[in-house]
Amino acid sequence: MDTMLRAIADGTRRRILALVWHTERTAGEIAAEFSITRPAVSQHLAILRESRLVTVRREGTRRLYQVDLTAIARLRAELSQFWDNRLAQLKRSAEASTRRTGRR
Repeated sequence: MDTMLRAIADGTRRRILALVWHTERTAGEIAAEFSITRPAVSQHLAILRESRLVTVRREGTRRLYQVDLTAIARLRAELSQFWDNRLAQLKRSAEASTRRTGRR
């Protein structure tokens, strides 16, 4: 999960994920959406592949990138669990504080 979090920490990579969320795209198509160089986009795609957030499929000489929805679901589940646990702790803390001070 750490590699996924590091991958989505970058705004460019989040934009790339949005681009390939519903439609496969080539690196060239993705790069056309940015003002950075194509090699820079390729580096971002490599990080997304290494974190398993995108998949790549070869079609002839082209490589098509698409988001891996299974990986996104795993990441979402882990983050939800984290937030659910933290919110439960906050609730318990607030309730304990209320009991100590006698406030409602």
